[in-house]
Amino acid sequence: MAENPSPTAAPALNARRRRRELAVLGDHPTIDLLVIGGGVTGAGVALDAAARGLRTVLVERHDLAHGTSRWSSKLVHGGLRYLASGRIGIAHESAVERGILLRRTAPHLVRPLPQLVPLLPGIGLSTRSLIRAGFLAGDALRVGAGTPAALLPRSRRVTRAEALRLAPTVRQHGLRGGLQAWDGQLVDDARLVVALARTAAAHGATVLTRVAAEQVGGAGAVLRDTLTGESLEVHAAAVVNAAGVWADQVDPSIELRPSRGTHLVFDAAAFGGLTAALTVPVPGTVGRFIFALPAPHGRVYLGLTDEDAPGPVPDEPRPTGTEIDFLLDTVNTVLRIPLTHTDIRGSYAGLRPLLRTAGDSTADISRQHAVLTAPSGLVTVVGGKLTTYRKMAQDAVDAAVARAHLSAGPCRTRNLPLVGTVAGAARDRLAAPQLLIERYGADAPAVVALTAADPDLAVPVAPGADVLAAEFRWSLEQEGALDAGDLLDRRTRIGLVPADRAAALAAAEAAVAAAG
Repeated sequence: MAENPSPTAAPALNARRRRRELAVLGDHPTIDLLVIGGGVTGAGVALDAAARGLRTVLVERHDLAHGTSRWSSKLVHGGLRYLASGRIGIAHESAVERGILLRRTAPHLVRPLPQLVPLLPGIGLSTRSLIRAGFLAGDALRVGAGTPAALLPRSRRVTRAEALRLAPTVRQHGLRGGLQAWDGQLVDDARLVVALARTAAAHGATVLTRVAAEQVGGAGAVLRDTLTGESLEVHAAAVVNAAGVWADQVDPSIELRPSRGTHLVFDAAAFGGLTAALTVPVPGTVGRFIFALPAPHGRVYLGLTDEDAPGPVPDEPRPTGTEIDFLLDTVNTVLRIPLTHTDIRGSYAGLRPLLRTAGDSTADISRQHAVLTAPSGLVTVVGGKLTTYRKMAQDAVDAAVARAHLSAGPCRTRNLPLVGTVAGAARDRLAAPQLLIERYGADAPAVVALTAADPDLAVPVAPGADVLAAEFRWSLEQEGALDAGDLLDRRTRIGLVPADRAAALAAAEAAVAAAG
């Protein structure tokens, strides 16, 4: 297959490229910047650094988006929640970064999403007034960030009929309409990470999964290929630790206090064709909500919790029974027919990498990111959230460049489209089904072309699935997938429903075997 490393072409990330780049790194182990961690922040750092002209290597001991980055609500928040506690700076930053994603860097992966608070008898006048005031403040944030109302409309009161159109399973008795605002939603958080990594590679970065960083310092690390067991020592002018909830294992001088956020997965039918983020106030709290979110593959995600998660960090966190009951009990306060445990198709939990602060609950710890430099010179970036990954990456690269006195250009990522970016009339002209355009953007016709070359790739990977065999092939040839788990759990999100994962496993394993 053709591979073009120029910044204008999408590179092919695959097993063959991985082997070749490990060999090149072994021969030329002195680099400008080593990035540890293949989540949204690490991939963002690699792109920022490579776009500035630095010889950059990103290593991830598992797969891209293996950790917290794939366990989000898939929302691109405009920062509204931070105004309630007076954190105007981070609220504005969130609104600005949301606008950048929506308008310039990833319009193919981020879309406007209406948010609906149904006005039921349980929501009193004071709560309703607070929500309305918050939505108006969100409008002001949008204006201040320069995002046009044509993209994210102003908040407003909607009628009873409009509320039921957006959320058909909401209780009708006592419903007085609803309050509507707009935010951003990712088609898929893991796909954002893959797009970032591919774009970084297009600008010259080396992206290596299944490579663990050991003996890490401010001037390099020993890299171990977890597939072969072979090791090599890399010398770097600067090292950025973007390992998320594992960052304190890379840099023991920092202390994290992880917080767990849990989501439940339902069939879309359980919510009757939900087309908005159904926003439900948590009884007995002020300014706390849960969300039911329409999602790809005919699903709805319900979340989220905010629970302290002490102890060792698992590779894959799991929800607790208490969290599951909390989400069900809360959403059922606004539904006509209560949901039960038997309606749940799947669940997932992610850990937020929050810096420990004295005496605060995890819900109150600031989501402001921090860039810290250890005595060894190792630069660590922690905290923050998915929406502001780009600014986190910029700050981390700025710190690394300054510490190591690297010769680098200015940050370019504010206006740098990711691989696959397409919008407007160009999107409408793509010769591909809408479903594929939502997932792959400008690359969708190339996925379709695989089915023309091999008709066997035009079939679903399992009965009733909306993922084609061609998508597995594309992920293995172009997106760095190496095994069935990569295909099922990150390149597609089939794995969020265990029964769907089991049905598609044979097709994933066959695709991996065919790729060699």
